Amino acid sequence: MSMRLAIKKLSPTAMLPTRAHHDDAGLDIYANEACELQPGERMAVGSGIALAIPSGWVGLLWDKSGLAAKVGLKTMGGVIDASYRGELKVIIANQGSEVYRVEEGTKIAQLLIQKVELPEVVEVSDLDATVRGEGGFGSTGA
Repeated sequence: MSMRLAIKKLSPTAMLPTRAHHDDAGLDIYANEACELQPGERMAVGSGIALAIPSGWVGLLWDKSGLAAKVGLKTMGGVIDASYRGELKVIIANQGSEVYRVEEGTKIAQLLIQKVELPEVVEVSDLDATVRGEGGFGSTGA
């Protein structure tokens, strides 16, 4: 049996998430308001919907690759906890060089629903040694 994602419209003009293809991982999320983003500006854009993500799952908001490649639109801060029941808002940033206008009904992000582990946090005095050790940013040559 497949998981069901309960969605409530908070606005009569809100659009339910859709998939362009039946096996796409992401559900397209649509803006429920028009706005304009100047280059370098970021904004939380309302979707007009609320979700009931089942316990043990998480919603992750990701960029629409076409918008990222064509106009430099970036999705930010995209973790939606199972207990959250408010409006799904998408923080988008215009990293392009032109003003970007979001029209109501524009696809602005994609939502992935994934299983999540909830580990017990345990403080230790030492961590297991690895070949990499403390090598961080750029330590693998890229």
